[in-house]
Amino acid sequence: MESTAVLVAGAGPVGTVAACALAALGVEVLLCEAGADCAQDLRASTFHPPTLEMLDQLDIVRFVIERGLKAPVYQYRDRHSGERIEFDLSELCDRTRFPFRVQCEQHILARALARRLDRQANASVLFNHRVTMIEQSDESVTVALETPNAMERISARYVIDAEGANSIIRKWLGVAFEGFTWPEKFLCLSTSFDLQRHIPDLALVNYISDPDQWLVLLRTPRVWRILLPAGEETSDSELLSDQFKQQFFDSLVGDPAVATAHRTVYRVHQRVVARMAHGRVFLVGDAAHLNNPLGGFGMNSGIHDVWNLHGKIAHCLKHGHDAALFERFDRQRRKVTNDLIQTQTIRNKEMMEQKGDAEAHRRRFEEMRAINGNDARRYDFLLRQSMFHGLENASGVS
Repeated sequence: MESTAVLVAGAGPVGTVAACALAALGVEVLLCEAGADCAQDLRASTFHPPTLEMLDQLDIVRFVIERGLKAPVYQYRDRHSGERIEFDLSELCDRTRFPFRVQCEQHILARALARRLDRQANASVLFNHRVTMIEQSDESVTVALETPNAMERISARYVIDAEGANSIIRKWLGVAFEGFTWPEKFLCLSTSFDLQRHIPDLALVNYISDPDQWLVLLRTPRVWRILLPAGEETSDSELLSDQFKQQFFDSLVGDPAVATAHRTVYRVHQRVVARMAHGRVFLVGDAAHLNNPLGGFGMNSGIHDVWNLHGKIAHCLKHGHDAALFERFDRQRRKVTNDLIQTQTIRNKEMMEQKGDAEAHRRRFEEMRAINGNDARRYDFLLRQSMFHGLENASGVS
């Protein structure tokens, strides 16, 4: 049976960052992925300033910035009146070297890091290797992997589970994934149509509030991505139909003939595991917590998970297993997830919608206007939405 110091399951952005961060500390690491390549998931495309700082330490941030779009300004817009409230991350220039978001598809980072790992002497990447089972002892974890031609077993001192929402490892551990699923569905559309020519002064990131149908408009280097909610009564086939697409773009830009590159319907969850640390196995990213996409916290919080974790693993590999370190990781990251990320994403959704309630919608927009007009409140809001508050709160948890 082959062995490694750390096995990372899942070659998305969270798993590849975990593996590269460990490899950079001299740790022997094996990254395994069920698919034939890093998944080309269209959902995550926002890198927040503290995440950019972490990527800078891995010497990959310039690569991401060059292949993405810098977005220091994001807007809250009222769909009916056209009023817009702008927040500018440049105000955080005293706090970070990266006072902006970067809009870049997550698979671009994951693939670049996977290629880098494959060139390192202390790292290996195995695609088409799906985790099917784990067994844990006091000293190690045995992982069974299914390949196209055989079943393999790997022994690791530690395992990081970055498999995503449908994690096999989480299911083997029997960990409760507590929370709820939003009743409405979400439709994601992508188009190369130039929305900025038809919507005045559109930023690269826009949250468009409306009591009837809110929207998120995000620009990536290749396409505009559009997120909108839909009731359960609307079938997936209807949401994905040409007729629905034509009606939507006719209402948005007055052109029903807008072409789309992708149309995807998915459900959104707000869930957090009861524990992230289980002996020598650690749940991170979507395997540990799920939230609605408003604010772009999902991928970033997963990267923050492994950034907190990787140094603790390296320390234990050198000095001996210390369960207290991993208890601290669990307390720190679940506190951030429960107290800030879950709370803030739910609040972000509330700010966008008050279905059929024009008065509540008006009050929400007035609140945003008041935050924007007060220097102290605006700065604090920028820190919270850019995820600095979460990292600072976690550092205070012993």
